[in-house]
Amino acid sequence: MNKIRYGIISTAQIVPRFVEGVNQSRYGEVTAIASRTINKAEELAETLGIAKAYGNYQDLCQDEEIDIVYVATYNKGHYAAAKMALQHNKHVLVEKPFTLQSDQARELFELAEARGCFLMEAQKAVFLPISLQIKKAIQQNKIGKVRWLESITAYPSVEHISWFYSIEAGGGALHGSGSYPIQYMQFLLDQPIIDFNGTMTRTKASTDEQCNVALQFENQVLGTIFISVKLDIPSKMIIYGEKGRIEIPYFWKAQQATLYNEQGQKEELVAEFASEFVFEVDHVNECIQRGLVESPVMTKRLTLSTVQLVEQMYAQ
Repeated sequence: MNKIRYGIISTAQIVPRFVEGVNQSRYGEVTAIASRTINKAEELAETLGIAKAYGNYQDLCQDEEIDIVYVATYNKGHYAAAKMALQHNKHVLVEKPFTLQSDQARELFELAEARGCFLMEAQKAVFLPISLQIKKAIQQNKIGKVRWLESITAYPSVEHISWFYSIEAGGGALHGSGSYPIQYMQFLLDQPIIDFNGTMTRTKASTDEQCNVALQFENQVLGTIFISVKLDIPSKMIIYGEKGRIEIPYFWKAQQATLYNEQGQKEELVAEFASEFVFEVDHVNECIQRGLVESPVMTKRLTLSTVQLVEQMYAQ
């Protein structure tokens, strides 16, 4: 089986961990990286053992030895970088949030379909082995009918993100962390969100530091999402059923979860790994090898509905 060759746009903090995931995947390899300055690209390329470095994004997109481009720029830059890659007939994996506007997201998917290119929003959480165990436990009725999901994400250190307080750049708590719980809940339930509302704490000239979003799914299931960069509290998701609950600490990178039945007995779910990104990368590689333009797991519908929800929350 031929290798799937990755080119990476950005030298952001997430990149080394993503490269580790590609290196551990069955068929992936990173062949090039690009930054807006050649020095940054060359420095990280040397550190991570990447063969080629580019001082601009277009040169990377024109590289014929690259099959897929991974976009990890700051949030506002996702749309332009992904569009450039697709215009050069590259498959594309885009970090969250996919885009800041719904019309941009629709345009990218239309362009990918027209070019016959695979396009997916990066969402490692739904591919984790523990996530599959949790979903199976729900389907097996181990906690009874699910009635409520609660997600808490606390990220009290954002000083290193220079654009976090710029709404124009795509900063803010909901932009930064909203895609994870919004999409993870829908994945576990196999149900779309049919209604939502929420509140934020923000200043007029800046963006949100805390947000609370209430969700309604089909079949009378409710969800609550709280995100804060002002509190240092445990991050977790809890799925409440009529016969028990499942608690998942740091669900977006979890290796374990605890299931409590109606008798109060505990069942530990465990799935250890070396890289939280490898399962997502293996899925992307398989999709490309199969000639797919859309993931059957991280679907176009899931991404578009999330972009629209977040966009509408900020518009409020």
